[in-house]
Amino acid sequence: MRAAVYEEFKGPISVQTVANPTPSPTGIVLEVKACGICRSDWHGWMGNDPDIKLPHVPGHELAGVIAEVGNEVREFKVGERVTLPFVSGCGVCEQCLSGNQQICDRQFQPGFTAWGGFAEYVAIEYADTNLVRLPDEIDFVTASSLGCRFATSYRAVVDQGKVEPGQWVAVHGCGGVGLSAVMIAAAFGARVIAIDISDTALELARSCGAEAVVNASAGDVVGAVQDLTAGGAHISIDALGHPEVLLNSIASLRKRGKHLQVGIMESGQHQAAIPLDKVIARELEIIGSHGMQARRYDEMLEMVGNGKLTPQKLVQNTISLDAATQFLVEMNDFPSAGVSVIDLSRT
Repeated sequence: MRAAVYEEFKGPISVQTVANPTPSPTGIVLEVKACGICRSDWHGWMGNDPDIKLPHVPGHELAGVIAEVGNEVREFKVGERVTLPFVSGCGVCEQCLSGNQQICDRQFQPGFTAWGGFAEYVAIEYADTNLVRLPDEIDFVTASSLGCRFATSYRAVVDQGKVEPGQWVAVHGCGGVGLSAVMIAAAFGARVIAIDISDTALELARSCGAEAVVNASAGDVVGAVQDLTAGGAHISIDALGHPEVLLNSIASLRKRGKHLQVGIMESGQHQAAIPLDKVIARELEIIGSHGMQARRYDEMLEMVGNGKLTPQKLVQNTISLDAATQFLVEMNDFPSAGVSVIDLSRT
């Protein structure tokens, strides 16, 4: 099969012919039809993920057709259209048994703990626990865009943030995660403020339901949010992963507000400062959010199916596997608005 491979961190990525994968007893082989290109893939290529072993094939936002099944798989069969969360739970550890597969003790992550979806085929573990059947009306490109950024934002806003109609939600960073959060919060009746340094990203955020936008390069982000909300946001999300954004997000909250950390900090910035004086005095909550369980996809897919959520609007770019090799390398220097997806049908 053809796959995009890198053999050193920060090194070149090339499309190579490599051996086809085989399924484990509890796994499947997925014929990849589409795979999102996420900033987390860039972090992995930079060497920021200790689970990655070289040589490596990135890609964790997958959708496709089951090509082979292991002999212990009971719930799925060859030919079914499926997607899956980027964190796949083992199904039997303490976290999985409590329903929290997104923080499984033995989690499988395509594109991180194993080779991923920048390839024609990929082996997926723990199939019965993690595969999600795709409704016919959702195409593969749209489905692949759900696997990390959209699903992660859904759980952050709905399950972790427990958003309510009429609440102010500030979203700091309008890449794929942030735009997804804007769309989801607006769909649940929240009043959303989008913050970014790109006017293009902010215009896209408006089209996704943002009531107001703030260009962070223009001045006082915290003051702008406080003024717009008459006291601060109920929920504020760092959807980028940057120490300054983290501080702005926490400072933007009203009393008893919730800060959601979704964006991943770059290497060397993981021990970011937190304004504990504000956390204590305002009784703020700081909440992490990491992926979403397969069992929660049905609710999200139903909202996509009935048009309440339109993740396809976020897909601004579809490219070939060959083009993805340079796109990933340049992702931090030449960011594009919205979500970019590898369409394996393209040559």
